[in-house]
Amino acid sequence: MLNFELLNQEGILRVSPSAPLQVRDFAQLSEVADRYLASHEALKGLIITTDDFEGWEDFSALVSHVKFVREHHKHIRKVAVVSDDSRLKVMPAIASHFVDADIRHFDSGHQQEAFDWINPAGSA
Repeated sequence: MLNFELLNQEGILRVSPSAPLQVRDFAQLSEVADRYLASHEALKGLIITTDDFEGWEDFSALVSHVKFVREHHKHIRKVAVVSDDSRLKVMPAIASHFVDADIRHFDSGHQQEAFDWINPAGSA
């Protein structure tokens, strides 16, 4: 399950997986992102927060995740990963080879720092 919230005014999408990711999570996330992108050039950022990433429910969910990234990465300027999960700490180094967004890791509890990195001084 993927919990998410679009901060429309800031152009930031916050996501937090709380169970293995499912196909419907990415369908719902795509719908929200696409609705925003219909009237904006890009999302200022994506903040991913999790303490324990449980992966994907099945292979179809993984494919849906890859499809979401492929279709949206050029429209997301920055990605902040907020987690102490050691697997996610290396994500920015790996993902930066495949996506256009700037990606940075933040330790758990540093959500505000991640938000400020994406949206410095409340920039519009």
